[in-house]
Amino acid sequence: MAGFCVCCSALKPRYKRLVDNIFPANPQDGLVKSNMEKLTFYALSSRPEKLDRIGQYLERKLSTDISRHRNQYVFISMEILDQLLVSCHAHSLNLFVESFLKMVQKLLECGDPKMQIRATQSFVKFANVEEDAPSYHRRYDFFVSKFSSLCHNNHQDVQTCRKLRQAGLKGLQGVVRKTISDDLQVNIWEAVHMDKIVPSLLFNMQESNHGSDGDHGEADTPQEDDDPAHLAEVVFRDLICRASYGNIKSVLSPVLTHLDNHNLWVPNDFAIRLFKIIMFSVQSQYGYLVVQMLLSHVDKNAKSDPRIKTCIVTVLYEAVLISAGNSTGPSVLEVFNNLLRHLRISIDRKSSDEHQRNEEIKFEEVVVNTIGEFANNLPDYQKIEIMMFVLGKFPQFTNEEEIGKMDKQLSFNLLRTLLKVATKYKTVSLSQAFPPEFLHPLLRISLIDDPGMRIIVQEILHTLLDRHGNSFKLKHISLPEDISSLHLTIKTNDRHDLLFMKKSGMQLYWHILENLQLESNKVDNFEAIYCTMCLLGIEVGQDEVIIELVRLALDIQQMTLSSSLPKTHICAIHSLVVAFLNMLGQVTQVNALSLHALRVAENRENEAPYLLPDFAFNRKNRPNSYPKDTEIKESCLFHQDRLAECLRSAGLDVTRLSTPFSARPNLGYGVVGSGEGGTSVSDVGSINIDFENTDGSPRISKKTDEITVESLKKMLAEDSSAGKAEEERHRREIVHMFRSAPFEEIVARSEAISNHFHSKLNEILEIVSQDRIATEPQTQEIVYPKLFVY
Repeated sequence: MAGFCVCCSALKPRYKRLVDNIFPANPQDGLVKSNMEKLTFYALSSRPEKLDRIGQYLERKLSTDISRHRNQYVFISMEILDQLLVSCHAHSLNLFVESFLKMVQKLLECGDPKMQIRATQSFVKFANVEEDAPSYHRRYDFFVSKFSSLCHNNHQDVQTCRKLRQAGLKGLQGVVRKTISDDLQVNIWEAVHMDKIVPSLLFNMQESNHGSDGDHGEADTPQEDDDPAHLAEVVFRDLICRASYGNIKSVLSPVLTHLDNHNLWVPNDFAIRLFKIIMFSVQSQYGYLVVQMLLSHVDKNAKSDPRIKTCIVTVLYEAVLISAGNSTGPSVLEVFNNLLRHLRISIDRKSSDEHQRNEEIKFEEVVVNTIGEFANNLPDYQKIEIMMFVLGKFPQFTNEEEIGKMDKQLSFNLLRTLLKVATKYKTVSLSQAFPPEFLHPLLRISLIDDPGMRIIVQEILHTLLDRHGNSFKLKHISLPEDISSLHLTIKTNDRHDLLFMKKSGMQLYWHILENLQLESNKVDNFEAIYCTMCLLGIEVGQDEVIIELVRLALDIQQMTLSSSLPKTHICAIHSLVVAFLNMLGQVTQVNALSLHALRVAENRENEAPYLLPDFAFNRKNRPNSYPKDTEIKESCLFHQDRLAECLRSAGLDVTRLSTPFSARPNLGYGVVGSGEGGTSVSDVGSINIDFENTDGSPRISKKTDEITVESLKKMLAEDSSAGKAEEERHRREIVHMFRSAPFEEIVARSEAISNHFHSKLNEILEIVSQDRIATEPQTQEIVYPKLFVY
């Protein structure tokens, strides 16, 4: 019988005999190395089809050994395959690989963990082999599914579980590396594969958060290289790095789905860590795609729990922090519009529930911070455009009634957003920082009735005006004899800034004056306005601007003397004026001006201490803290002739000092009452027009006195001498203005009158449109019989 076997063995083909000779009699001895070298030489030197036959023969032997549970021979067969695979680079390696992959698949299908780990090791070696010819028909669906299932293994033995998960992760990495570099093979980026690969990686990465090693002692803690969580992160980084423009979304979609399905947004520690990995790993030019995906996910969760929205936007904020300027992508305004839209939705969805309301406020805070961080990645010229874009989101208002209808919370958040963007802008030239399209709407908003919003507007002006970090040193109003203690940074002014002040300075001055007249002002408002005035003197403290600022101070004082403001406001404004003139004289080195301001302050110290900052801006004071008689003596006031002498001694031209700002036209913003020389909103509002008549022509309202023939005769018979005198006086004022006022002031006045006219015209047209809508017949509801309900 032995002789018969020898004869049969001699009749076998040579490649079979070479394969059989590798297997030892005792499997514990391992393969016979000398015979393995003979088989390798035969496979390399003979025709390529011999390698395919060797693979098929080994596959049959492996199947037999698996069925007979001869595991040692199975391991020897796999070692033979590994060595042949690494050594042979024939052009027809494809058919051998088919046999190899079938054997790997059979081992993976076994329930024995050792077999599965050994199969994975062979597959990883195969993944590192570069084939000479591509394969058009090879598929890896089974391997993706099997390796993904190994990643979720929950074996009772902790060490075995860790090894199986590690094997699954390495197998997935091998599949990605094998397929990603060859366009002719299976597309691993398809959703059917990514929906298995990405959650498997995230599942293991998530384990590091809540401690997968909680069941074993510290001595059994795996090394970092053997930790499935660490290995999963390495594979995930490798996957993100290899993703091109068209494949980023294929990876991110299952990431977002996994976070949704497993409620990993709240808390968002894992989500933040995950997207930090993504932003650090993705190619820099594709970073904005990650941002767009997160923004789309915020849209998807717009009506969900506000905590989820807050956490998603927080993740977005962290992602933008990492990006190097490419996060916003080409559609910058679309990104900002999306975030501002969510800000508006959040405000509209606030309910009476205190908890939900607080969550929505947190969401709004995160949105504002995220917008600011987005703006930080933009060039300066785009930051100004973004600020103009945010200003465009404010409701258009022309009178106090419409301001009252504004959503205060929305306006407040828009202003905070504007301030956040402004803090990211570095001002070089005031003309660039304050284009008219931005400055005029901003100044218009500065007259809103809400004092908190007005403070934010002033802070925006501080941020853009202050180029040397002085604003925080000017937050409190004081009277220092020497400003060196404030450590202000004062540098030479730019000529372009002076041109800007000639063009837009009047608007700034007038709005400062209008702001000071508002009765809702608080101490913080006065301090903010004082800081704005000081910054103007520091940043643009040239000769002409000094004269204009002194004119402004005189006009503020005159306004206070003739106004009906509360006693507390009057004292605060007088204190502001003396502190400002002292500061202006020192920062512009007009020493006579600061000395005069200090002398006036000494007079007030003796006669009216309530007109000094220490008293007027003491927040502990109450109205009864002030004396009943607050009549101000001449020695406690500033006079034009004395100020002119101080300025003249410094070589300044004081010709324009005699022209007060109080002759300005009303700016038509409908917030402050009418001023001399202009028409207020209340004046226009007093014209009552009735549109209820059927012929469509306006007539005098029924509320007014009826006009009769007798009243018209009486009006014609009246002496018109008083009207002619008033008309002559007004004509002389206009002639004087055109002769003495500078050209820039004339232009500013004409623009204000034009704006006033257009605002009133829009107001009247809106009244007409609303009245027509109100008078249109309403469509009555049709009630159908019950028979037609079906």
